[in-house]
Amino acid sequence: MPLTELENRITSAVDSIAPGVASVESVRVGRRRGVGPFMQPSQASAVVIDSHGLLITNQHVVEQAAQLRVHLADGRELPGEVVGGDPVTDVALVKVEADGLSAARLGASEELRVGQIVLAIGNALGLPGGPTVSMGLVSALGRPLPGSDFIFEGLIQTDAAINPGNSGGPLADLSGDVVGINTAMVPFAQGVGFAIPIHAVRRIAEELRQKGRIIRPWIGVSVAELRPEVARQYGLEPYSGLLVAETVARSPAHRSGVRAGDVITRLGPFEVRKVRDLLEALSKFPVGSDAELQFRRRTTVQITNVPLEENPQLEAPE
Repeated sequence: MPLTELENRITSAVDSIAPGVASVESVRVGRRRGVGPFMQPSQASAVVIDSHGLLITNQHVVEQAAQLRVHLADGRELPGEVVGGDPVTDVALVKVEADGLSAARLGASEELRVGQIVLAIGNALGLPGGPTVSMGLVSALGRPLPGSDFIFEGLIQTDAAINPGNSGGPLADLSGDVVGINTAMVPFAQGVGFAIPIHAVRRIAEELRQKGRIIRPWIGVSVAELRPEVARQYGLEPYSGLLVAETVARSPAHRSGVRAGDVITRLGPFEVRKVRDLLEALSKFPVGSDAELQFRRRTTVQITNVPLEENPQLEAPE
């Protein structure tokens, strides 16, 4: 039976990307009272992005792993070394000592449209016999991850089947280009999975390659969005800024005069209405620079310069 035009595009896309898909076996050491230490293996996926041995996967795949084994599409099985990882975006960079790898093509996730057909490819459920392929649509763009403290909100939502083991594998378009890295499924829902856009992954991977970690600026505030019920208490319009719940002692914001109860409305030239706005605005400034912060205190608008420091919780260990 001859293939239809759509089937030809799908099979061609799979043929194109499959050589760049790897499976990752991570082993963690667990401890149980009365038993002692024991090994906890898990299966996941990865995408080859460099012919000299660099692969992208999820940070949660490699976190606290005592051992990594990478199974390449050409049959090679090699130990993997974590170059660096970023828990904020759930991206990690892994290195294997090998040359001549088939690197996947990275596409343009900025051009994705809701309703576009995509393919999820990976080591679903750790089944033998090569990667599993599922097809679906881009269901939504710019999604947060529900029921999670994962603060990166620009995720691709898809109804392509994503199962345990797909983490770290590619979400691809019908040209065989990677447009996202699969990161999560929602166990209580049907047909809801999420992927990190590849334009964000590309930037993060390059910084991990160069520095081994992501350096993010920090001002030292805990904030809450002005949801309608909160805004009413302060006599403000909903989502007109971020309410400062706490400032860390001796943090940049504290030294610059920001206090609990203030409402941040702007950082530099960027309006701040949601937590995502503040995170995105901070990402535009290098550590060590100053940013003009605008905030409301009761009925007055105030402006101060805040020196941006590296987040002390994310600094490299000594």
